[in-house]
Amino acid sequence: MSITVTSEEIEQFRAILGDYPDALVALDEIEVCDGDLEDAAINLGIQVGQQPDTSDRWIEGLAKRWRHVICQPEIKEKLEQGLTGDTLLSLTEHTTLPLKLATPIAIYVVKAGLQNFCQSFEAKIR
Repeated sequence: MSITVTSEEIEQFRAILGDYPDALVALDEIEVCDGDLEDAAINLGIQVGQQPDTSDRWIEGLAKRWRHVICQPEIKEKLEQGLTGDTLLSLTEHTTLPLKLATPIAIYVVKAGLQNFCQSFEAKIR
């Protein structure tokens, strides 16, 4: 599933995340990639030393790798309230994701649907 961020959404995120230079770098990359989160995440991943092994659904795989953190009640609740710098910092504190890469991952999860994203994980822990 390809997810695109509109220029209006990018501007909204810039206003919210203005105090976080690495998040702004990520938003710039998303804009350069015409809003394509997949392309931006791959480029950002390379910048931070990741080696994306595919150009199709890499962001989805990376998000799923951190689903056990993203779907913890504390972080999930923050994401449900909207993307903020505090939410991104919580995500980076509980993962090895740098802020540059946590930004498109968080946007991906929110736009893909947080409830659906966490549903299969929550079913496994019950």
